[in-house]
Amino acid sequence: MMKTTILPNKTAAGEAAASQAASSLRSILASQPEALLVMATGASQFELLRCLVQEPGIDWPRVTCFHLDEYIGLPITHPASFRKYLKERFADLVPVKKFHYLIGDAPDPLQEIERVNKIILPIPIDLALIGIGENGHLAFNDPPADFETTAPYLVVNLDEACRKQQVGEGWFAGLEDVPRQAISMSIHQIMQSRVIICTVPEARKAVAVQRALEGPVTPTCPASILQTHPASHLYLDVHSASLLKQPV
Repeated sequence: MMKTTILPNKTAAGEAAASQAASSLRSILASQPEALLVMATGASQFELLRCLVQEPGIDWPRVTCFHLDEYIGLPITHPASFRKYLKERFADLVPVKKFHYLIGDAPDPLQEIERVNKIILPIPIDLALIGIGENGHLAFNDPPADFETTAPYLVVNLDEACRKQQVGEGWFAGLEDVPRQAISMSIHQIMQSRVIICTVPEARKAVAVQRALEGPVTPTCPASILQTHPASHLYLDVHSASLLKQPV
């Protein structure tokens, strides 16, 4: 069952999500030798990451990280590169054991997927920090998402709504600049995470949030599958929660 918390603004939502993420990591590391953390990018994660790297008492050298997705063909020097984003906002600031980046501009995306699939398959995901797209996507699994594949990562096509969101957030100058494909963690793999913390601020996400929480579980709103996860936590602000009909 998804637990939902509504905060006054996106800063408060990010701070609360970071506090729970830190608490989860401390608890995990108190009971086992290492932790596996999966991380999202995008504007929804700014405050969470800003706060998480300042949290005390996390034994980062025992944390191994993966990220959810990366554009195909985009070098790490591009402003929209998720590798660049995570290095600058996280991995360069805390001494994690290892960050297994997706190399979006690898010569062969399928070989890159095979490489990371072999690494992540044997390791249970302890904690995933994710968001929800304006079109309801999880990672880059745009609707209708594949709920059936068990491959950890796959090549996906980005729909126009997703690509417009990237322009709207300022990552690209225009729609024609946004790649049409990406490497994405699959829905199945995300749902294998023991704990999921999903941070979704801003009014532009309100329709997706309403569909994810109050609509049916359906590939046409990929985030709706979070309703079925036993330990998923959703952090909203009053703007992203503005269309919810039922109290949470």
